[in-house]
Amino acid sequence: MLFSPKEKGQGLVEYALILVLVAVVVLAVLLVLGPIIGNVFTNVNSSLS
Repeated sequence: MLFSPKEKGQGLVEYALILVLVAVVVLAVLLVLGPIIGNVFTNVNSSLS
């Protein structure tokens, strides 16, 4: 087997930590790129009107 019964909880904790890390990275990227992307859509909307 890949994990013995004693390590099941440890594996779940590791997966949870990876999920939290991915969520933090996505949130940071959205905070950095969010206003930039919003400005692009505003410029496109302004040029269409």
